[in-house]
Amino acid sequence: MHLGLRLLFGFFVVTGIAAYFVLRVFVAEIRPSARDVTEDVLIDSANLLAEQAAPDLRAMPPGGTLEGTRFAQSVAAYAKRPVDAQIWGLRKQTLDFRVYVTDANGRVVFDSGPRPELGADYSRWRDVARTLRGEYGARATREVPGDGSTSVMYVAAPITDGTLTLGVLTVAKPQSTVHRFIERAEDKIMAAGAWLLLLSLAVGVAVTLWTVHSVRKLRRYAQQASAGERRAVPALPGELGELAQAMGEMRERLDSRHEVEQTMRAMTHELKSPLTAIGAAAELLHDELPRQDRERFAGQIGEQVHRLRAMVERLLELSKLERLQAPEHPVSLSLAALVRAQLQAQAASIAQRGLSTRWLDSDETAVSGDAERLSLAISNLLSNAIAFAPEGSELELAVRRHGDEIAFELRDHGPGVPDYALPQLGQRFFSLPRPHDGAKGNGLGLAIVAQVAALHRGRVDFVPQAPGLRVRFVLPIA
Repeated sequence: MHLGLRLLFGFFVVTGIAAYFVLRVFVAEIRPSARDVTEDVLIDSANLLAEQAAPDLRAMPPGGTLEGTRFAQSVAAYAKRPVDAQIWGLRKQTLDFRVYVTDANGRVVFDSGPRPELGADYSRWRDVARTLRGEYGARATREVPGDGSTSVMYVAAPITDGTLTLGVLTVAKPQSTVHRFIERAEDKIMAAGAWLLLLSLAVGVAVTLWTVHSVRKLRRYAQQASAGERRAVPALPGELGELAQAMGEMRERLDSRHEVEQTMRAMTHELKSPLTAIGAAAELLHDELPRQDRERFAGQIGEQVHRLRAMVERLLELSKLERLQAPEHPVSLSLAALVRAQLQAQAASIAQRGLSTRWLDSDETAVSGDAERLSLAISNLLSNAIAFAPEGSELELAVRRHGDEIAFELRDHGPGVPDYALPQLGQRFFSLPRPHDGAKGNGLGLAIVAQVAALHRGRVDFVPQAPGLRVRFVLPIA
């Protein structure tokens, strides 16, 4: 499973579990809380009505009822009152209190219910029995056994005369009138929970995409470093940024160590030939030699010293290029204009070999780069082509655009490059013998070209031709 899917799955599971339990607690607490609020209101109502009923109950003869009393008339008038109230979007059009009163023995002396039970013995009902004992009396009874929606809450209050309990007044309210408020609250909570879950999922997706994007940038950088490409360390936040910096430093150290070892081996081999030639010429100069021979040997020493100096300068330039992460002084420039300038600079060498040049295309599209180092790369490519081109042959040049890239293409008509040598072109100290004199270079010129291309996020392609070789120096368009 991909990292992004694992992160998203884990985030969704954690959020889903948390949302489930939170919503479950909310929903589970709604009904008990609503019942508690209803009971609290019934307690106040029962005690208020108990005070109202006390005078009539004190005046009631033994065995009588409260029918026709002022209290009974007030309750009857309450039941007939019209009501039409909007309570947070829900409409209330009925008054739901049922009130009944019992005497000190639990006998019903008043009942406002639809089926009055005057004279019934309620002494065993929990609300009446506990209140007559001086305790808090309340009960919840289902009108239809097994159907919770028919539950009715009863709360009682004592009717007293000083310290004497004259009877009990009970106020009852059907829970069905409260259920619609509870159901609306539950619906709203569930809807809010669903939106919360969706929002959490959206946040999880955003965080996952951001994390995966950062990790992929880090992975791409590691892959490019593994492939030998030089790229700037990606700018990442937090610990990922620190990891990227650590990877960049580790790559630099490993590259430096590997390059030093490889360079030392190759340079040791490369130095043997000029040093041997210098040493042999120097020994011969100690002897008595004709002037012509002395001048020849001195010229050989100077030639080898020049060769060594050029190699050292190129090594220094190559080392500096390898330390750079991006062009030092990027400007917008024309690659075709740079090629024309280097052709002018090497006109003497071209004329000396009797070569001609032919432009196949000259696109003036601008690129962003370091003009000095791009000129160095083009100069090295031209020098290499001049050295391998047969005398009197033609060099084909072109600057062409391909999509988001522009390429300087240079073809000579020399012997070309064997297939086994193509992958090694651009490596330090790898070179092939020149066709006209058999001499070999040190390969640093093409190595510099490859580093300049990599520094500008481009590349160098070597394409075999018949005859010759075509080199493509490719850069991204600014």
